[in-house]
Amino acid sequence: MDASPARDVTTPLRLLTFSTLYPNAARPNHGVFVENRLRHLLASEAIVSSVVAPVPFFPFTSPRFGAWSAYARAPRFEVRHGIEVYHPRYGVIPKLGTALAPFLLYHAARQAIEILIARGLRFDIIDAHYVYPDGVAATWLGRCFKRPVVITARGSDVTQLPDYVVPRRLIQRAIADSDRLISVSAGLKEALIDLGAPPDKVTVLRNGVDLAMFRPHAREATRLALGLDGPTLISVGHLIPRKGHDKVIEALAALPGFRLLILGEGPERARLEALIAARGLGGRAHLLGAVPHESLAGYYSAADALVLASSREGWANVLLEAMACGTPVIASKIPGNPEVVTAPEAGLIVEENSPHGIAAAIRRLFAALPGRDATRAYAERFGWAETSAGQATLFRALMS
Repeated sequence: MDASPARDVTTPLRLLTFSTLYPNAARPNHGVFVENRLRHLLASEAIVSSVVAPVPFFPFTSPRFGAWSAYARAPRFEVRHGIEVYHPRYGVIPKLGTALAPFLLYHAARQAIEILIARGLRFDIIDAHYVYPDGVAATWLGRCFKRPVVITARGSDVTQLPDYVVPRRLIQRAIADSDRLISVSAGLKEALIDLGAPPDKVTVLRNGVDLAMFRPHAREATRLALGLDGPTLISVGHLIPRKGHDKVIEALAALPGFRLLILGEGPERARLEALIAARGLGGRAHLLGAVPHESLAGYYSAADALVLASSREGWANVLLEAMACGTPVIASKIPGNPEVVTAPEAGLIVEENSPHGIAAAIRRLFAALPGRDATRAYAERFGWAETSAGQATLFRALMS
């Protein structure tokens, strides 16, 4: 089935953006970085896109089923920020899910796309995000619909999943079958090359920051509204082990007078609550739950520093978001982070990602805190314009 009749030079380039990492009405923060990049691309370039963002099939909407019920509540179709987004369902088989995910994802997506084409959908390029399982399925869709495929690598898809035999083989096949690859950091480009990608096939296009959404708020008023006094740290991200929130809590125990706000939700909540209680930090460490992306700027502005203690990231968006609000950062020394934090006004990199190392880094930063205006000015170098232009150039070169 042909998804794209002949184009002339006046026709906007048409993308089919394909990813399971995309927000929906039931999970508005899920994969928001993919949505943000697409929004800025469409706003600045003569490009249009429809999004196919499959979600796992689950039959019950009751909240007692936790995260699974959110899949059931996701709409089949929605318009987000003027972009049409389709959420077909695909099967997930417990215990066998990792190995079978690309096949199940491909078959569900192919059927959905065939229906959309019959209704008039046309696209020139498949713009896929996350190499496994999404990018693997995308290369099969590209073959089915005879369209070029560009895959963006974003983190554990090329740093962790290749540790497993079946995913590694399929990832390497997808790397070979894709037409172009994008990585969000130089570190991830090296990971792709280690997996067999030719260096000239990979373009580094880092994530940007929305400088209008993330800007300094009225700091004192925000702190007053949150009931804050004294030096305040903030840690933002899902409550999962690799985000290292527990290390920041342990570091807080060695920092009298400091407060800590943790923003995010996830399976580690009960363990983190117990850790806070065990360390006697109930009055200084606060788990605030998930916060809408558009509301984060107020919290960043109220804090004196962001702490990111992750054990791995592709490109940590929270670092630039905090800096854009004038808040310096303290970040673990993992691939990607040293590409973001390159000057004193940005903050500093932690040499030893442990409670002791984090506490020492916090003391060092607070001994000579950079001016908030300087931190904001640093972040302004990382807007979306350069990344959007890079994407447009890559897509147009592929079509020509």
